[in-house]
Formats: sequence, structure tokens, C-alpha cells
Amino acid sequence: MSAKLLLVGCGKMGGAMLAGWKQADPATQMVVVEPFGAPKGLPDDVIVVAGAADIPANFQPDAIVLAVKPQMMDQALPAYVRYAGQALFLSIAAGKTLAYFEKFLGSDARIVRAMPNTPAAVGRGISALVANGNVDDRGRSLAQNLLSAVGEVTWVAEESLLDAVTAVSGSGPAYVFLLVETLARAGEAAGLPADLSMQLARATVMGSGELLRQSHESAEQLRRNVTSPKGTTQAALDVLMDDGPQGMAALMRRAIAAATQRSRELAG
Repeated sequence: MSAKLLLVGCGKMGGAMLAGWKQADPATQMVVVEPFGAPKGLPDDVIVVAGAADIPANFQPDAIVLAVKPQMMDQALPAYVRYAGQALFLSIAAGKTLAYFEKFLGSDARIVRAMPNTPAAVGRGISALVANGNVDDRGRSLAQNLLSAVGEVTWVAEESLLDAVTAVSGSGPAYVFLLVETLARAGEAAGLPADLSMQLARATVMGSGELLRQSHESAEQLRRNVTSPKGTTQAALDVLMDDGPQGMAALMRRAIAAATQRSRELAG
């Protein structure tokens, strides 16, 4: 990567990205702005400062990664306007549009929005990116490399698609964790001890995810591979795949629609 990086905010997602960057290129120079102090486990060569005023004067970043909470962005962003002429700005703040950043940084600023998800913490995330018109191929390559350090990367042609991306992959890990919870509770209701039922549910979802990752077959085909005609799996799928409003397909459509709409509302 060989870029100078300024990370603004080092919470769970920021910390996960930092770890990925260091693993991809240990020589990467980094400054982290984190008012609550240096997180544990940072490499010794990462400079941590409490605020923008403390950034070393001779540090000129190639990219500024904005990883603060969306509600804190109004307060944080003005301190970095001085870098707008030289650095690429990469934001992972949900709901903050390209136009929002251009308002603060100027119409000539190079800005990329990204929607990552929490599996980035273990290098298995996926991020969808969109750039404003000022970002050239070099800037897109830099943004891609930064997010590739923590998982897969894809680009969307229209910024409005990030609302649906947020609903599917940004919020998606919560749906998977809910599946584990509900599967374990259903096992308890069927007579399993609570700890055994949770162990079975967790291992099943983890193993299925890894099988999906390694297999060349589609999710549909993998489902069919488990399903014997008139067997136990088919009996369960007859309930889950019901065409009515309580079937899984209808529930998921409503859930994704609700999350997409909320993302639009947050973006204003």
C-alpha cells in the first residue's frame, strides 16, 4: 500500500481496518486521532493523538479515513478541511452523503464513501464504495486497497444504492446473529439443553458460512444438497419457504425495505 494514512476515530471498525493495513503493509505510516486514548494492541510505530491540532506538522497524509460516528461528523470534519487539496477522504459513516462532505470540504475535494460491515474485524468483511467525480483511478485504487485489507470490495455506480447496501450487508450480520439466537431457542423448545442448543446453532451457522465461502455452488444448490425429498429438512423448509406473509422471503423483504428506508431518512 505504501501510503501515509490518517485515521480519524479508532473504534471497533477503525481498529479492524488499522490492523488490516498493518498486516498488508507493515511499513505504512499512520497517525490516529482518538480523543479517548490509544486502543490496546496498536503497533508501536502508530502515532496516536487526541485531536487534529496535535497531528505532526510534517505529516502529510495520502488518505484520511473518517471512522467517527455519524452524529459526531459535524464536529469533527472542519478540522480536516486543510487537507482537502491533497488527501483522499474515505468515509465509513453511514448516512453521510458525498454532498454532505463536499459542503464541508469544498466541491474540489476527492471523496469516497464506503459501507463496510463488522466481519471486517476478522478480515471477512465486504465493503461497497462510491466516489465523487473528483476521484481519479489512482484514488479509486487507494480506496480499494484500504478496504481490501479487511475483506471483499465492490463499487456501486449510484450513491443511492448504498441505502440498500446498508440494509443487506451493513446490517446483515445482525440478521445472521439473530438466526443463531432464534435457532438455539427453537432447539430449546424442542427439548435440547440451552447450552447444547446454542453450541449446535453457532457451529451450524459458522460451518455453513465457511462451506458457502469455499464452495463453487450457489446458495440455492447448497440448500438443495441438504434437502432430501419428504425428509426432515424439507418439513422445516415447507414452513420457512411458505409463500404467505409469515414466510422467510416475505419477512426478509420487509426487513430490507425497512432498513433501506431508515438509511434514506438518516441521510436526510
